[in-house]
Parts: sequence; structure tokens; C-alpha cells
Amino acid sequence: MNVFAWLNSQAFTAFGQHVIWSDMLGNTIGLIALALGWRRSMVTWPAQLVSGLVLISAFAWAGLAGGVGKQLLVITVAVWGWLQWQRGRRKAQDGSIAVRFATWRERGALVAGTLAGTALVGTLFTLVPTLSWSPWADAYIFVGTLAAMVAQARGLVEFWFAWLLVDIVGVPLAFSSGLAFSGFVYVVYLGLVLWGMRAWWQRSRVDAAPARAAQPDPALHGAAL
Repeated sequence: MNVFAWLNSQAFTAFGQHVIWSDMLGNTIGLIALALGWRRSMVTWPAQLVSGLVLISAFAWAGLAGGVGKQLLVITVAVWGWLQWQRGRRKAQDGSIAVRFATWRERGALVAGTLAGTALVGTLFTLVPTLSWSPWADAYIFVGTLAAMVAQARGLVEFWFAWLLVDIVGVPLAFSSGLAFSGFVYVVYLGLVLWGMRAWWQRSRVDAAPARAAQPDPALHGAAL
């Protein structure tokens, strides 16, 4: 038995759902990656990379070419995000990765990019039915995951909001695709996302404090003039 065949063999059955190894292992590593992201650990990126490699096998088995494409993008963005964090462009006072809320311009770019990307990918999946049996849901998750990872690489709190929106569609799609463990993991993701959102929200206030302190008092500046 080769590696691909083993990864897509049945691991166990629960509540009438057959769980394959690639689905279970890939999503378990993905959960760990998300938890590491909440902790702002650099290891979150290699974990996401490994998760993407394993999940390629699961999506190929389920016949979701769009899912395979998404994981290839996940791997690419994971490498880019890893480099972004290693360069230390957003280092906090304690040497960790600083986080902040996006500007309105950045939010607009994320929303516009997600909408345009979903429209393009959804149209492609519709025109080529073999790529996905659920073109618009698959396109939404495909592009939404990419948007979330880009926001994470930039240290934006909105990263968690993006994951929350992906989860809403990801749960029913995973179960209907026969990837039961993926569906279960998306439910667990929801809890981690809410927890991570709260942690990054609070952390953004800490990281913003030195910047506010460094700004001159307008009143004192005016008096000096």
C-alpha cells in the first residue's frame, strides 16, 4: 500500500460517518496551527504548510479539485507568512509578533479582494464542473481562507473574523462532501476562532500603547509653538 492509498484509507467510523486518515491528520495539524496562531508562535506557519500537504490527499479523494487548489495556495501563503513574521516587521515590545486592527483602507481591500476572488473562482468552478460539485461554496472557502491567511501574515485582528466567516460555510460543505472529520474540526475551529479573536483583540491594545505614548501631545505641541 502506497502513502496516498494509506492516507485515504478508513481510520474509523463514528455515528455512521467514515473518517479517513488524511482528513483526520491534516485537520488535526490544522487545529494545532490555529492554536499556535492564537499564541502568535512562529511555528504556526510550518504547521499550516504540513496540514496543507496532507489535506491535498483528502480533497483529491473527495473529488474536490477546488479544495486541492486551496491547499496549494495555503502552502504558498504559509511560506510567505512565515517569511513575513521572520523578518520581524511587526515585532512587539516583548519580541513577539505585534498585532493590530486593520485600517479602513486595508479592510476595504480585503473585502473587495475576497468578493472579486470568489466571483472569479466560483465562475471557473461553474464553467468546469469537474473542479467542484459545489462551486460557489467551494470558491467562498477557497478565497476566504486565502484572505484570512494574508491578514494573519500582516498581524491583523481581522484574520479571526475572516476565519469565522469561512467556518459558517465550511461545516455543512465538509459533512456533505463525506469529510466528516473536517466538519467536526470546523466546529472546533469556531471555538478556537472566538478565543483567538478575544486574545488578539486584547493584545492589539497592548501593542498599540507604545505607539500612542510616542506621539506628541497636541496641546503641549501647540503651547511650544
